[in-house]
Amino acid sequence: MYKTRKKILTISVYTLAVVLFIGFAILLIPEKQTEQPSIYSLLSVAVFFCAIVFLTVRAKASLLAKVRHDTLEKGETVILKKFIDSLRFSYTLDDFYVAIGDYLERRGDCSVLLIDRTKNYILYNSPNRITASDTIREKMCQNFEENWKDGYYYFDRHFGVTSRLKKSRGFFLCSEKQHMFVFCNYTRLFDNSIYEQLFEEYKRFITRTRTISQLSEIAATTKEWQQLAETQQSFLPQKIPNIHNLKIATYFRPLVNVSGDYFSILPIDKHKTLLMLGDVSGKGLPAALIMGLVMNTVKIIEDKEDLVGVIKAIDKAIKGMHLQDKYTVLFLSIVDTEKMRIRYINASMSDPIILSPSPDGYRIKPLTSNASLVGILDMGDVTVAEKRLFRGDTILMATDGVSEVMDDSGVELGDTDIYKKTLIAGASKSPQEFVDDIVDLIWKYNGDKKLHDDVTMMIAKVGY
Repeated sequence: MYKTRKKILTISVYTLAVVLFIGFAILLIPEKQTEQPSIYSLLSVAVFFCAIVFLTVRAKASLLAKVRHDTLEKGETVILKKFIDSLRFSYTLDDFYVAIGDYLERRGDCSVLLIDRTKNYILYNSPNRITASDTIREKMCQNFEENWKDGYYYFDRHFGVTSRLKKSRGFFLCSEKQHMFVFCNYTRLFDNSIYEQLFEEYKRFITRTRTISQLSEIAATTKEWQQLAETQQSFLPQKIPNIHNLKIATYFRPLVNVSGDYFSILPIDKHKTLLMLGDVSGKGLPAALIMGLVMNTVKIIEDKEDLVGVIKAIDKAIKGMHLQDKYTVLFLSIVDTEKMRIRYINASMSDPIILSPSPDGYRIKPLTSNASLVGILDMGDVTVAEKRLFRGDTILMATDGVSEVMDDSGVELGDTDIYKKTLIAGASKSPQEFVDDIVDLIWKYNGDKKLHDDVTMMIAKVGY
């Protein structure tokens, strides 16, 4: 219904705009064919054309927003919309069951049956006659086999597949052999376009919970930490993307197999890139779980330019895990190489800076903290800071494993002149050469002894 209304609206708006323009142009045609149109007439047509284009774009956007609101955010469809929003920030099966109860059962009067077909185990069923019936369960398993293709489907009153939404009495979601049946007599009233959104979010949830479960099982039962580390590192960028006017290099060295450090590079469009680097408190499995949680949360958020929304989502996700005393510090930013600016939230990270070229050499501009720890305290109001960027600027982000490396006398590297000189000297080099210089300095300053923390950094150079 939404797609149909959207198509009809688009055609109607454009048709009206064309009719208005043609009508106005006809009025300006000289009555006598021998007469030439005046410059005034031609200018009037041009101005009117520009006005029509502007008003058409504005009218289309406004009307489409109203259609979307009336179709997807009113009536019965809003029930599924709210369920999708809740599912987006569900990280455990318990979270999932709460979302089912709050929206599908209580608000939607639906019945839900969730079956793990790999084990033929019922994970959840609503406490009513339909989903509690052994006959219904057997029929659903018979009609929808274990190897059913992932996707969403409708079923009719005989619990068989139907392609006709008007005859459906429920719908079926399938992802990685996790079968979810939703029995609902008014399924036909949900807008058809909402099911694709629902399936995509359900698929992300299944993948998310399996990854977290895999991390827990490996650590708790087999103690195969190398396998755990490989799973964890799969969250990190495997390849630095090729970004216009932005050159990036990274370094990641966990103290042990697993780490609480993380970073992400997510291009938004040709000119905007999200850069993130952070550090979870503590070590071991809990830190690894939070690290994976943060990375996944950022990945699934649609509006990545809304930095406040992103960091609030991360905060909510960590608090939802209920792991005692677990939090993260992080630096979250959008680098815009067209407007030459960086917008950022620094949640208690100590080291992010910009090294900017000047006639007297490179100047160090700190990107100071403007938010509290994430995941443990009330964050309150969060503001986004902004700084101008110039061609040749180098952005350095690093966890405290870099600046807090100590020499034999206990002096931290970040407090020394040699560290500052290395930064200024490296700012004119390529990001990878700059990273190599800092890594060499860490090992020399530490005397090639065992490090006491994870070491992670990202260097981005603007204009190259």
